[in-house]
Amino acid sequence: MKVKFLDLSAAYSELKTEIDDVVRKVLENGWYILGENVEQFEREFAEYCGSKYCVSVGSGLSALELILKAYQIGPGDEVIVPANTYIATVLAVSNVGATPVFVEPEEKTYNIDSSKIEEKVTKNTKAIIAVHLYGQTANVRKIKTICEKYNLRLIEDAAQAHGAEHFGKKAGSLGDSAAFSFYPGKNLGAFGDGGAVTTNDDSVAEYIRIARNYGSEKKYYNSVKGVNSRLDEIQAAILRVKLKYLDQWNAQRNKIAQYYIEHMNSNHKGDFILPQCSEGNKHVWHLFVIRTIKREKLIDYLNSHSIGWLIHYPIPPYLQVAYKEINHLSEQFPLTNRLSNEIVSLPMGPHLTQQEVEYVCCVMNNFIGEKV
Repeated sequence: MKVKFLDLSAAYSELKTEIDDVVRKVLENGWYILGENVEQFEREFAEYCGSKYCVSVGSGLSALELILKAYQIGPGDEVIVPANTYIATVLAVSNVGATPVFVEPEEKTYNIDSSKIEEKVTKNTKAIIAVHLYGQTANVRKIKTICEKYNLRLIEDAAQAHGAEHFGKKAGSLGDSAAFSFYPGKNLGAFGDGGAVTTNDDSVAEYIRIARNYGSEKKYYNSVKGVNSRLDEIQAAILRVKLKYLDQWNAQRNKIAQYYIEHMNSNHKGDFILPQCSEGNKHVWHLFVIRTIKREKLIDYLNSHSIGWLIHYPIPPYLQVAYKEINHLSEQFPLTNRLSNEIVSLPMGPHLTQQEVEYVCCVMNNFIGEKV
């Protein structure tokens, strides 16, 4: 049996009639940028997240950058970020001229360790970016108290957390502003790039709405130095269709994750570390990430049994060539370094069949049984 890591075509197959219909209507209408579907999607996604505003943009990275600009964060400022994250979180800080300050993750959730944040706060710190990694939220309750104590902005990087909840509140409504990505592989994914900012802050929403469109509120009149970062009508129309199914798909992801946890490696807890969910969190399982010190052997074994896998992420941001000036900081982040050498993401998605899920568990348990 062959099991894909993620079958992106499955969502289209399920929703083909609806998606084809809305795309055809956009094409026939002839309005492709900042039209009715964008406006409707922004209202619907804001309501879904429990926020006052949603402003769509061209990508998750752009969403983070525009939030930082809206808060006038730039050269001379510091922004606290997780050491264990995708590089986009860090690039956003660098791209506005600010300095990223890294904090190690919790070993249980792989999210930023809230107990280690305060020691990194300085007079130059302006914000904390809390990444909701792999589909569950960071410890926002604790991070909020730090932000309130030092008058910092709390920015959510919710690119992997569409629909996730923290003590009953959805990602996107937990901080001052939040950035989402609609990259095709996300829980709510477009058929191309896309992103959005959710916020309750009137001034942030107004700034991003203007800045995303060349800094123009009225055509050919530019009030700020903006960018071109707009969600197009076709993607907005597709996202409106898929949003209706997001909770259903997230529930299916949870069902698959629970099956994995209950049936995988059940008698050999020492060989693998399975993912955990913190109290108060509703995990949406964007990724199902395990840890093993036998990673290379496991990857070979998965390949030999036609099971897809990925590593999220093999190289921490501070060790990337792009950040060679801070590569020397690596020794400060032993847990992040260890995670990057042990983590493996197994197949996860709402369209995995029960047979495929059972097969993945069987292969994983056989791998352990063979003591390779």
